[in-house]
Amino acid sequence: MKEQLETIRQEALNEIDKATDLKALQDIKVAYLGKKGSLTSVLRGMGSLPKEERPAVGEMANSVREAITNEITKKTDALEKAALEEKLEQEAIDVTLPGRPVQVGGPHLLTSIIEEIEDLFIGMGFEVREGPEVETDYFNFEALNLPKGHPARDMQDTFYLTNELLLRTHTSPVQARTMQQYGGARSVKMICPGKVYRRDTDDATHSHQFTQIEGLFVDKHVRMSDLKGILDKFAKSMFGSDRKIRLRPSFFPFTEPSVEMDISCKVCQGDGCSVCKQSGWIEILGAGMVHPNVLEMAGYDSKTYSGFAFGMGPDRIAMLKYGIDDIRNFYTNDKRFLGQYHHVKGGTL
Repeated sequence: MKEQLETIRQEALNEIDKATDLKALQDIKVAYLGKKGSLTSVLRGMGSLPKEERPAVGEMANSVREAITNEITKKTDALEKAALEEKLEQEAIDVTLPGRPVQVGGPHLLTSIIEEIEDLFIGMGFEVREGPEVETDYFNFEALNLPKGHPARDMQDTFYLTNELLLRTHTSPVQARTMQQYGGARSVKMICPGKVYRRDTDDATHSHQFTQIEGLFVDKHVRMSDLKGILDKFAKSMFGSDRKIRLRPSFFPFTEPSVEMDISCKVCQGDGCSVCKQSGWIEILGAGMVHPNVLEMAGYDSKTYSGFAFGMGPDRIAMLKYGIDDIRNFYTNDKRFLGQYHHVKGGTL
């Protein structure tokens, strides 16, 4: 039996030495040390040996098992190391090669325009306020002098969620909320940018979702001339110092008097062309003096306080400023379009 054990040792060690991959080593391990392996088969016959020979044979069997196990472990480590070195050689990175450029995005054009407008008005002492996009009927309409059944509500085709909840149609509710928060006890000087929603049919100049920025200034002795000065500074900052503005009478339920503001056409310099429909002017926003009813509902004494409000669409501002002819380009996520304006900053490309 000792001769059998020695033969198993030599055969196993020879096969281990010749093995070229991990699978071959596993097969050798099973063939010699497994439940049906050569060494196990020999050990099963130890019962037929005289008692005095069993210890010596058992010791030799353990020595053979240990020798085979150790060699398999060594060979496994050697094969794994060789495989790793080969893989590293194949996947070597040449650190001297120039780096691959990483495509970097940029802010959306509307984001850039909104930030530019915010910076302008912050510089004039306005604060930026935000409010909920799901609004109550009261703050969206009633607090702005639009009671239930008022015909002017038809100007804003609305997404209603319930009888009293809706998707806001403008950002003016933020103005009403801010004035009520202050309770008529202090002045208000704010702008409120954000998304608004109306049941418009999407086309080149309309969208069911768009952005607005509305402004409000309420204090003692605020005049229409203050409004004109602010809007003139805004127009010249956004479109160039050569732009002129004009205010035309209009109607909004929450302001009285109300005006529409036009800027002189940059294409024809006011002479008339197809862009301005031969008028020399392009409409850009609505404004007016805050209606006394709106002030009173917010807790302000309309005989002591006065104010002005204005509202504009950053979508329209961007379209006019950069000659964009379809509002849908802002919302269809076409990288070919959006990528043209990643570097817009401070009004330049």
